[in-house]
Amino acid sequence: MNKIEAIIKPFKLDEVKEALAALQVEGMTVTEVRGFGRQKGHREIYRGAEYVVDFMPKVKIEMVIDDGKTEAVMAAIQKAAFTGKIGDGKVFVIPVGEAMRIRTGERGIEAV
Repeated sequence: MNKIEAIIKPFKLDEVKEALAALQVEGMTVTEVRGFGRQKGHREIYRGAEYVVDFMPKVKIEMVIDDGKTEAVMAAIQKAAFTGKIGDGKVFVIPVGEAMRIRTGERGIEAV
């Protein structure tokens, strides 16, 4: 099993969700986060004053999937979240040693 963490632009969430549904990814957790990478934020003018916005709004998607779906899920996220502009995001893959469903006690991929 692998945990996929993807950080994407918020307006791309629906497209990514649809792409993952097409792959029959059954569950995910979505969190609104803020951060920056290479873009280092930007400057905005509000009521005549200039402000530096260091942390950009992003969405973090987390899911645990079977090893066999990892490449397909990564490709689907990349295709759906792509804009071609800086700040499109990142996808991280983290090995998961064990999982357990609290309600039933199921373990492994059955718990996911």
